[in-house]
Amino acid sequence: MEKVLWAPWRIGYILQQKVTGCLFCHVVRKKKDRKNLVLERKKHCFVMLNKYPYNNGHIMIIPYVHRADLDRIEDKVLLEMMQAAREYGIRMKKRMRAEGFNIGINIGKIAGAGIAGHLHLHVVPRWSGDSNFMPVLGKTKVISESFESVYDKLSR
Repeated sequence: MEKVLWAPWRIGYILQQKVTGCLFCHVVRKKKDRKNLVLERKKHCFVMLNKYPYNNGHIMIIPYVHRADLDRIEDKVLLEMMQAAREYGIRMKKRMRAEGFNIGINIGKIAGAGIAGHLHLHVVPRWSGDSNFMPVLGKTKVISESFESVYDKLSR
């Protein structure tokens, strides 16, 4: 049986002009935060929603400095990134009723970094029962809330 998942909103992404160079550096230079899903700009890093989330509310915390490895990031930047992870975890618990989190950094393409040249920290909220039969049987991930709704919940 053929499997069809309708996602008409994806046509905007498919037809848009692709960014050359680093997506994160491009996004931070623009001042279109809501359009680019940037939730907050801090002193050393910024927070944005992941456009290809593992779960509703999946955010990334990204230093302004374009570096690929932890050993090339200053301590004050790493501290601010972890503080932002804590802050947004609290926010997700309150506003989205998150029950747990996956937090991590993929360093290098071999480790799964989609944007390997620019380090970023993932914070993925989790709920009991958030995994169901769809990924296992249907090989389909269901994201049950729009970017706009999640943006409004997590933005200040």
